[in-house]
Amino acid sequence: MSQMISAELVDLDLDLAADSKEAAARALAKRMVALGRVRDLDGFLADVAAREAQMPTGLDGGIGIPHCRSAHVTEPTLAFGRSATGIDFGAPDGPADLIFLIAAPAGADDAHLTILSALARRLMDTSFTSALRAATSPDEAAALIRGEQDDAPSPRPDAPSLRPDATAPMPDATAAASETPAGPGASTPKDPGPGPDPDPAPDPAPDRPFRIVAVTSCPTGIAHTYMAAESLTRAGHAEGVEITVETQGSAGFTRLDAAVIAAADGVIFAHDVPVRDKERFAGKPTVDVGVKAGVNRPAELIAEVRDKAARGEITAAGARPSPVEAGGEAGEGYGTKLRKWLMSGVSYMVPFVAAGGLLIALGFAIGGYKVSEAPSVMDHFLWTDQTSWAALLFQVGQVAFKFLVPVLAGYIAYGMADRPGLVPGFVGGAIALDIKAGFLGGLAAGLIAGAVVMAIQKVRIPAPLRGIMPVVVIPLISSAIVGFLMFLVIGEPIAKLQSALTSWLGGLSGANAITLGVILGLMMCFDLGGPLNKVAYAFAVGGLSNNATGAEGSFKVMAAVMAAGMVPPLAMALATTVRGRLFTAAERENGKAAWVLGASFVTEGAIPFAAADPLRVIPSAMAGGAVTGALSMAFGCTLQAPHGGVFVVPLIGHAFLYLLAIAAGTLVSAGLVVLLKGLRRTGPEQRDAPGETAEPKVAVAA
Repeated sequence: MSQMISAELVDLDLDLAADSKEAAARALAKRMVALGRVRDLDGFLADVAAREAQMPTGLDGGIGIPHCRSAHVTEPTLAFGRSATGIDFGAPDGPADLIFLIAAPAGADDAHLTILSALARRLMDTSFTSALRAATSPDEAAALIRGEQDDAPSPRPDAPSLRPDATAPMPDATAAASETPAGPGASTPKDPGPGPDPDPAPDPAPDRPFRIVAVTSCPTGIAHTYMAAESLTRAGHAEGVEITVETQGSAGFTRLDAAVIAAADGVIFAHDVPVRDKERFAGKPTVDVGVKAGVNRPAELIAEVRDKAARGEITAAGARPSPVEAGGEAGEGYGTKLRKWLMSGVSYMVPFVAAGGLLIALGFAIGGYKVSEAPSVMDHFLWTDQTSWAALLFQVGQVAFKFLVPVLAGYIAYGMADRPGLVPGFVGGAIALDIKAGFLGGLAAGLIAGAVVMAIQKVRIPAPLRGIMPVVVIPLISSAIVGFLMFLVIGEPIAKLQSALTSWLGGLSGANAITLGVILGLMMCFDLGGPLNKVAYAFAVGGLSNNATGAEGSFKVMAAVMAAGMVPPLAMALATTVRGRLFTAAERENGKAAWVLGASFVTEGAIPFAAADPLRVIPSAMAGGAVTGALSMAFGCTLQAPHGGVFVVPLIGHAFLYLLAIAAGTLVSAGLVVLLKGLRRTGPEQRDAPGETAEPKVAVAA
């Protein structure tokens, strides 16, 4: 097996080739491409940027760890760069001078991911990072990272080596707890000691240290997961605390022993993805934060959980959802939490929308609108009949669409109350579908289900009954309450409102339609894939899901929404092409990818441009989106599919006029952004030397 890092993958003068995190990633990625470790440079960098958009990868101590799993990676690879001037990766303490680009294949095996996680742990060791800063050659730096240099000890005796023949066990719960604080009364994590009383005790027994169990996880599961675990473990030793960490990483995870959890005095969740089997930790004093807090301020988290234990403050199962599940951090307003709850439902709904919507659209395209009247393919199907195949696609799509409202409601409730909210949410969504309350009924059912479960969870339950609460009691009571409210109280008014909305969409024409197109276009382009964008998209999909009979009003709305959403990335791509000197080298490279993203209806392709220059890019994008939305409505364009961009042109009504509307909006946005950027006195082009191309100059060893 080839080495994960070699001298050819090390750049000790990275600041000569890069002055931004995008340029740094490109410079290091080019080295991977030169060695055949990455097939598609731009595709891989797009995956790196997508991971970076989820959460900055800068860490305290001058470290940047851009990383991702990507289908464009041929084998797990690590590239290292050192910058004398520092590059901003979003760390609280400033720029990073040590940059590690970690590339893992989409299907990387556990052994490779284990080695990458070992590096993440070693970055917490100051002797290791100091040795890297003092390295005088690429060979020396690569040897240090592989663990072949004696002056770069691993932070833990059992940490896996980065040598190519290393065969270390997967880091798991027991690895992070293999060392316990020395001193009288210290015990190993496998010795559970006395279990907690039904009511929490203020402090642990005086003859043993305070015990904490922790879970760490991040979206990629390669770097931050293990760095947070190492950081918490080190802080625990320093504080005289016995801490056991379960790392829920890409290489899988080993669940903490139930006895270890039972013996714990407190729990720390440092995560940015949902904690798996979270109910195991119910009834304990709990601190719930993002994974970077576990890396950067572990001592504060330990002190906080000890304070909660002293006050007797415990957390019931699901009472504190994660940022991804519900997003509500302490201090956030209700409006912010509501937005995140709704986004939780919409994000889980989108795959059903895409699959079901495209199947229905293909059915219409092949068999015409009368395909909706075809008998069940169970009763009548001819293998050589085109109409039978069209009916099959249409009917499968209809079945997929029937899950749309229940999934929306179920995962809104999940976002509010974790897994206990799923059953009443799905039940409420199914009732909304049954009483024809549609998309609005699903929204209401999800919010009601989540609120009911959260209210039940606040009731103090005797310890013997806690085990059956999430399995029997909460689903039973919450489903009954949600069913009562949906059937007998709010269901009928919502159903009437949904019917009125559908009728209004079906009768849209003239100025009303154009005005709606302008509004939807502005919403799609305001936050480029954010909450307002998703609200407009969900509005269009909601109309589409209640329009299996072929009324054109909903199809017009869907067309306007998709057309407007394609404008921002296409406009940025055009602007970087015609006036490249107004953009940085990294932006010009992003512009190349934006052509494909825009054509595919991925509005987020414009985010790098908006983040760098929001006051010029966002208003320009909104203007173009409004023009496209209005023209699409005015032309009477229709769209039967909820996604696909230019790849679903055959399913678009008045396709030529539709493309014309997109082109007009793109020209307006591109023209405005070029005009606004041209008005400033200094431009990004002044940072490039005369005659310098958009490609950073990187010397790649053969």
